Amino acid sequence: MIDYLRDPAAIYRHSFEIIRSEADLSRLPADAEPIATRIIHACGMPEIAADLRISPDFVTAAQAAIAAGRPILVDAEMVRHGIIDKQLNVICTLNDPRAREIGLATGNTRSAAAVELWRPHLAGSVAVIGNAPTALFALLEMIDAGAPKPAAIVGFPVGFVGAAESKDELHANPRGIPHATLLGRRGGSAMAASVINALMRGAQ
Repeated sequence: MIDYLRDPAAIYRHSFEIIRSEADLSRLPADAEPIATRIIHACGMPEIAADLRISPDFVTAAQAAIAAGRPILVDAEMVRHGIIDKQLNVICTLNDPRAREIGLATGNTRSAAAVELWRPHLAGSVAVIGNAPTALFALLEMIDAGAPKPAAIVGFPVGFVGAAESKDELHANPRGIPHATLLGRRGGSAMAASVINALMRGAQ
């Protein structure tokens, strides 16, 4: 037999021991450390700690919104499926037929168009973007144009075109909205979902 660790609890415990020994989380707010370790656990890269940006009021604002039953708006089905607590009010509009119609009419991606369908749910929500940079840009443009503000933004779009730039825009000008993001090209649905999972674990 191959010699490897088999006990789930031991694997879980040792994983987080390694993260805490290898990642420098000293720059982050103390209450955000569990979120950072979950994000690192989702991607296996302790070095991303240097590029994590979590505003001091993010945890409080996001947990309060979730506790109040406000919706969690996600840009991709992968994010929705990555959120463990299935009792949460998670809304994904990407596959709404109207998103394609809006995208064609506006000359933008379906991901960006789907964000327009968030408008009735946006006030006080938690907006979670783990895939499309255009979705994050569209959300910020909507807010700049007077749309209701979410309680918090989780910005983890990934890719080579627009990902770094959209997150730079969020962090440089957060519009007074608490936020969590990872600067640069890296990101993804697993990281974005891990933020919500960490918030829920902390609330419990």
